Amino acid sequence: MSCGHDLIAERGFAKFSAREAARRADYTVGTIYNVFGGLDQYLIAINSRTFERWSDWLEAALVNAPTDQAGRIEALVRAYFGFAQTHQNAWMAIYDHRIDRSIAIDREDEKARELLTGIVDREVANALNLGDDEAVRRLVRSLIATVHGHCALWLSGSFALLQEDDPAGQAIDRVLEILTHHITLAPQAAD
Repeated sequence: MSCGHDLIAERGFAKFSAREAARRADYTVGTIYNVFGGLDQYLIAINSRTFERWSDWLEAALVNAPTDQAGRIEALVRAYFGFAQTHQNAWMAIYDHRIDRSIAIDREDEKARELLTGIVDREVANALNLGDDEAVRRLVRSLIATVHGHCALWLSGSFALLQEDDPAGQAIDRVLEILTHHITLAPQAAD
């Protein structure tokens, strides 16, 4: 699988070739399909490796992050942008691959994705001083979508067309505004 991941990181999703990945690994494409069950499952496994590396990147950024919650959230968002910029082809491949919903995703591949979102779940739960629950997870998914949108527009050049020179800063501002709003509402919800 490392040859496939290296190839997608080098060429991107649109120019990815399972045949070329197989050739680099001294396999036939049929062997790859037999091992993974087909092209979709192979691409899911490749993208899972990207999720694992991305999780490691975020955790490494948090090691040196400030101890205050806003500083940790800022470090998390900046690490999101940093990983996407540094590993642009592999990062984009996650979103360029349209997963057929009828295909079951292997539990190991699900764990790779959950590892990444789990980091964000943890940091947001800490920022809100809440435990791990469904409401936090739903909020986190929305926050990830907000950051992702800013990041994707930045990498595509669309933010430059909007004359926005700090999309990471804008994403941080939106996330902190939302978290502040939730903190402000928390005591009212308890009444």
